[in-house]
Amino acid sequence: MSTVIHRRVEECRAGRDPQTVCRVTSGWVVLGDAQFVRGYSLLLPDPVVADLNQLDGAKRTAFLHDMSVVGDALLALTDAVRINYEILGNVDPALHAHVIPRYSYEPEALRTRPVWFYDWAAAPRFDAARDGPLLASLRGELERRGVAA
Repeated sequence: MSTVIHRRVEECRAGRDPQTVCRVTSGWVVLGDAQFVRGYSLLLPDPVVADLNQLDGAKRTAFLHDMSVVGDALLALTDAVRINYEILGNVDPALHAHVIPRYSYEPEALRTRPVWFYDWAAAPRFDAARDGPLLASLRGELERRGVAA
């Protein structure tokens, strides 16, 4: 099966995805295409599997650990008040985790709602000039925390 996740992992492996933060034990950290909140990231497993239940104990633990450390790093680098984590796989039936910083200054109508209520089509797209410094800082923080490969 070839999903957006499969293709994105291939791009990361080939060094062609400009949104790649770094390789981690379980896969790849990338900044999201839509930056509806600053630092919205994804963890993509490598190799790609259908869902979390396809991973054995050690690989599952590594994936969930990497996901949480990405959240720790984003908390350290931004003024986020918390991190939301979501593993859905409804649109792209391949494991991937959404790591979503949440901010006190988000619009009141959206601040406590799932991020899927944002207008993703109107969200700022990843921009290397704007988002590159955070991407580099996130890479450095993940290296410092010992998860970057």
